[in-house]
Amino acid sequence: MCIRDRRSSRARFLTGSNKILAMFGFLLTTIALVAVTVAIHAYGTVYWIRFLVRRYANPDGDFTRDNALPALIWTAVVLLMLHLIEVIVWALAYMLILPGDQLAGFEKAMYFSVVTFATLGYGDITLADHQWRILSGIEALNGVLLVGWTTALLFLVFQRCWKGLTQGHGE
Repeated sequence: MCIRDRRSSRARFLTGSNKILAMFGFLLTTIALVAVTVAIHAYGTVYWIRFLVRRYANPDGDFTRDNALPALIWTAVVLLMLHLIEVIVWALAYMLILPGDQLAGFEKAMYFSVVTFATLGYGDITLADHQWRILSGIEALNGVLLVGWTTALLFLVFQRCWKGLTQGHGE
């Protein structure tokens, strides 16, 4: 009886250590995905701001009346393209790391990723394995972070456009 208890506790310990290793791998995967998408957004927005200032801004950093609307429109388009690239990264990750055919095909993985990234959460597609469901939650948090970043940048551009549009009024 005592021998069986020792063996079963050792088996539970080994099973527990396998779970810890699996969780560590999962954690590294999520950190890598978040880091990649944040890097995409960081490099994309820094490049776009530099281009925007060179192309549309006056020496004060504001946008002139003629350049305000194109600057705002192109900023929105570029930021949406960055989000699309980030969603594609998540969709490809789902296809590569999820066991089985939970998200069979790129279209299904992309749809799931867009719905998750945008925090819509329709619930028509869910991940079957409990351990991987957390991954979609982290994608949603990542989406909130990056959409907030986009909102801040759009507000900055709009503010610079507003200053350029109102220059000369009220003088």
